[in-house]
Amino acid sequence: MECPHLGSSVCIAPDSAKFPQGSPSSWCCSVCRSNKSPWVCLTCSSVHCGRYVNGHAKKHYEDAQIPMTNHKKTEKQEKVQHTVCMDCSSYSTYCYRCDDFVVNDTKLGLVQKVREHLQNLENSAFTSDRHRKRKLLENSSLNSKLLKVNGSTTALCATGLRNLGNTCFMNAILQSLSNIQQFCCYFKELPAVELRNGKTAGRRTYHTRSQGDNNVSLVEEFRKTLCALWQGSQTAFSPESLFYVVWKIMPNFRGYQQQDAHEFMRYLLDHLHLELQGGFNGVSRSVILQENSSLSASNKCCINGASTVVTAIFGGILQNEVNCLICGTESRKFDPFLDLSLDIPSQFRNKRTKNQENGPMCTLRDCLRSFTDLEELDETELYMCHKCKKKQKSTKKFWIQKLPKVLCLHLKRFHWTAYLRNKVDTYVEFPLRGLDMKCYLLEPENSGPESCLYDLAAVVVHHGSGVGSGHYTAYAAHEGRWFHFNDSTVTLTDEETVVKAKAYILFYVERQAKSGSDKL
Repeated sequence: MECPHLGSSVCIAPDSAKFPQGSPSSWCCSVCRSNKSPWVCLTCSSVHCGRYVNGHAKKHYEDAQIPMTNHKKTEKQEKVQHTVCMDCSSYSTYCYRCDDFVVNDTKLGLVQKVREHLQNLENSAFTSDRHRKRKLLENSSLNSKLLKVNGSTTALCATGLRNLGNTCFMNAILQSLSNIQQFCCYFKELPAVELRNGKTAGRRTYHTRSQGDNNVSLVEEFRKTLCALWQGSQTAFSPESLFYVVWKIMPNFRGYQQQDAHEFMRYLLDHLHLELQGGFNGVSRSVILQENSSLSASNKCCINGASTVVTAIFGGILQNEVNCLICGTESRKFDPFLDLSLDIPSQFRNKRTKNQENGPMCTLRDCLRSFTDLEELDETELYMCHKCKKKQKSTKKFWIQKLPKVLCLHLKRFHWTAYLRNKVDTYVEFPLRGLDMKCYLLEPENSGPESCLYDLAAVVVHHGSGVGSGHYTAYAAHEGRWFHFNDSTVTLTDEETVVKAKAYILFYVERQAKSGSDKL
C-alpha cells in the first residue's frame, strides 16, 4: 500500500553508523536478544523482534506514541514517529499506523537506500562467513550443521525459508511439498532453464510490484527452491524469485497481506500442472513424465487435459451418487480431485485441546466419515431429477473410486458467519502411521492389503484466530526424523509434539508394498 507516514518516520541516514555489527538477518533484539525475525526502526535504527517472536518491534512503536508528561515536546519531537520499520531478512517495509506493508518511498528514496545498505551489509557478512567456513572445511570433513540425536552426532541439512512479509503461508506449503519425496525428486531432476541474460544473470534482485517481466516460469523457480531446501549449505533461503513469479501469474496473492495456505496450495498445484503440460527446452514434459516408470501407471488421474506429475501423485477420483427421494432415480458422477476438504463435525467444535475432558475426542476418521456418509440435501440444494423433470428432495453420498499416491486432507477450519470468517479451533486427532482408507473406497475388494494404508509425511498448522491473520508453520518427516519449519527457523522435533498439533492440512503418503515393487 501507499503509506503517507514515510516522510515523518524515515529519519535515519542510509549508511548510519548506529546500525549493529554483523549480518542484518542475524541482528539481535535490543530487549530479548533474540535473533529471530529482526526488524529495524527507520526512525532511530533500533532493532527489535517481530510480532511472531516476542513482539518488541510493535511495543517499541506503541511506547513511542505515549505522550511525554514530564517534558514539553518540541515541534520536531511531535513530528518524529517510530511507525515504520524494515524486516532485516526480506527488506520489506511495514507501517504500524497503516497496519500494512509499504510499497512506496520518500521523495529522497531513503527507504530504498536503507534497503541497499542492509543488503550490502548482508553480502559482506556472507562473504566473510564463506571465507571462514572455507578455512574450517580445509581442516575438517564436516560440511554441514551438526546436531546430537540419541547421543550421537549427525548432520542437519534442513534449510528454512525467509519470510518476505506475511509469506508464512507459502513457506509452510513449500516445506511440506519438499518432503513429498517422489514429487520433490521429479522437479529437482528437471533440466535447468536460464530465464535471465546479460547484466541480470545470476543477480539476486529485490522485486517490487511495478517491475515487469513476462519471461517467467513457475516450474523453474519452484525447482530452484526445492533444490535449495535440502542442500545444507545455508540456514535459510529467500524465495524472492518464486514469490515474484507468484505475483505475476497469481494476482490473488499480490501484496503482503496474510493469505490462506490451502488456497495457495491449490493455486500452486493447478498452475504447476498447467505449465507442465507445455514444453520444456523443446521436450514435452509429458514425455519426461512417461520416462519415469513409477509415475507412468495406467491409472493416472487427468485434470484439465493430459496427466502431469501433479495429477499422477495427488490425483484421485470421487464418485458422487445422488438419489431422488421421490422416484428413486440414481445419478452418478465422477470427479477428479487433488485434495479432499473435510468438515469438522459440529458436535466436536468446542473441543479445543487434546487433553480437554468435555466430550469425546474428534478424530480424522470422524471427519472422513462425515464427508462420505449419506446426506439428505436441504431445500437450497434440491436435485433436478430427469425422470420427475423437476427439482426434488434427494440424498447424496461420496465414494472414493481411486485413491492418490499422496492423499492431501484439508480440515475446513474457517467458516463464514453473517459478516465474519471464523476459525474452528477444535483439536482433531490424526494418526502418524497406518491411516486405512479401504472403508471409503467404492470397490474395496479390488484393492491390495497395503494399497489403502497411508503414513503421514507433513502437517500444516495455522496459529491464530482468523484466516487473514495469525501464522503458519509446518511439521514434516525427512529420513525418519520430524522437523518443525517456522519460516527461517528449522528445529528437530518428536512425534509427541507433532500429534498434538491442530492440523490444517495433512499430507499422507501411500505406504510402499513390502515386496519392494515400484509402487509408492
